[in-house]
Amino acid sequence: MTGRVRALLATALLGAAGCSQNATPPPSSSVFSGQAPGQTQRLTEARTIAADLPLLPPGIVQGVRPIAMTKAAFEFAARHPEVLRYIPCFCGCDRGGHKGNHDCFVAGRNAAGQVTAWEPHGIVCEMCIDIGYLARQMHNGGASVASIRQAVEQRYPGAHQHTPTPNPPRGGTLD
Repeated sequence: MTGRVRALLATALLGAAGCSQNATPPPSSSVFSGQAPGQTQRLTEARTIAADLPLLPPGIVQGVRPIAMTKAAFEFAARHPEVLRYIPCFCGCDRGGHKGNHDCFVAGRNAAGQVTAWEPHGIVCEMCIDIGYLARQMHNGGASVASIRQAVEQRYPGAHQHTPTPNPPRGGTLD
C-alpha cells in the first residue's frame, strides 16, 4: 500500500469516525511522499489562501468538502472572528475546548490579531465547514450576527449540545 493510499484511507476513516473524535488530517509527510514533479507545487497551492495567512493544514486535499468551500470557511474565520466567535458549533468539538465555530478553524492569533496557526479539525468535519460557510454566505449577504446565529441554531435543532458560545451583543453593529 502506497503512502498516498494510506493517507486517503486514514482520512476516510477519520471522517467516518465523526467530528467529536477531534480527528486531525494526516501529517504532511504522508501527503507529499511519492508525489510526481509539480504535484508538490499544486498541493502547496491548494493549501494557500492569501499571502497574509499561513498555509492551511496539509490534509486540505483529502478534506470532507470541496477545497474551495473549505478554504472559504477558513478564510472567513481568519477575517471575521467578530462573527464566528458568536456562532456555535454542534459537532461535539466543545469537548476539545472549542468555544464557537471560530475555534474549529483558527488555533492561534498574534497580538495584532493575525492568524498564526490553523485548527486542522476544520478540514475533517463537515458540520464545522457547513456552519462556517453558511455564516460567510449570510454575512456577505448583509445578515446580522444575531440572524446568522438564529439560522444556524434552526438548522441544527436536534443537536442538544453545542459549544459554550456567547450570544452576540445587542444594539451594536453585530445585531
